[in-house]
Amino acid sequence: MTWTIYLSGEIHTDWRERIESGAAEAGLAVRFTAPVTHHEASDDAGVAILGAEAEKFWHDHKGAQVNAIRTRTLIGKADIVVVRFGEKYKQWNAAFDAGYAAALGKPLIVMHQDEHAHALKEVDAAALAVAKTPEQVVAILRYVIDGALEGYTDGKDAAR
Repeated sequence: MTWTIYLSGEIHTDWRERIESGAAEAGLAVRFTAPVTHHEASDDAGVAILGAEAEKFWHDHKGAQVNAIRTRTLIGKADIVVVRFGEKYKQWNAAFDAGYAAALGKPLIVMHQDEHAHALKEVDAAALAVAKTPEQVVAILRYVIDGALEGYTDGKDAAR
């Protein structure tokens, strides 16, 4: 079985690439999906396709709706959803994705630093794991997909 992992959240660091390369190095049978991470393209998708809007609200509204087609579809098809909350920006869309995944009953891994623990306590409560680093996410994926736990002689030991 190939697992589908949806990677949601901040777009300003290399966390997605670190998870993807770590999963490849671990030989995990995974396929990664994500929202459009080109910030301007994502913001302008609605008006670029459906036509300009005079007011910023409607510009953003069209973009959000077009992006939601992708997001809802890919979260719905995911086996696991990983949501990253970064240090610099408020990722309201990431919080929405986490809630949407939780409502669908998707296994949810949340990633953020300690300073966001209070603000994200409800999101964390819905998650099955709360990690701080992409490497911890890879270790979780390795364990749940292959039953392999670092420090054990083989994956079978971890599953006992």
